[in-house]
Amino acid sequence: MSRAFTREEDSEKAIADIGERPVSEHRNLVTEHGLAMIDANLAALREDLAEAEREGNRERIALVSRDLRYWASRRETAELSVPEPDSDVVRFGMTVTIEDEDGQSKTWKIVGEDEAEPAKGTISHVSPMAVALFGKGVRDTATVNGKEWEITEMKVG
Repeated sequence: MSRAFTREEDSEKAIADIGERPVSEHRNLVTEHGLAMIDANLAALREDLAEAEREGNRERIALVSRDLRYWASRRETAELSVPEPDSDVVRFGMTVTIEDEDGQSKTWKIVGEDEAEPAKGTISHVSPMAVALFGKGVRDTATVNGKEWEITEMKVG
């Protein structure tokens, strides 16, 4: 058996073993930005798939197809949610500033799972912090991992 033939078999096995991207069991709530992000991902992946097919790159076709299935599923289940502008309690899509007992403050925007980037100030609506904040108003406290946080400000957007 030639070495090249063995490598091709290994490559085909790797392609077959890539598996699907896991899809969350939670509601797929999205902000307007999150919905636009999903649409942009779908458009980019369709272009990538066309290019991979032109090149005949089977591994890339498999990977891009898997990602395309994931984002198509996320688009199909997306539920656009915009908080009411006069809400006096924390809701999905709001930006919330919290402060701990030491006076340290953090500001988070509560967004969908796919758009959450804590390092950039966005957290998923299913994160422990977001769940603890929902339904609370300014001056209310939320406890996460044994630490109390007071809501000092909240706004839509």
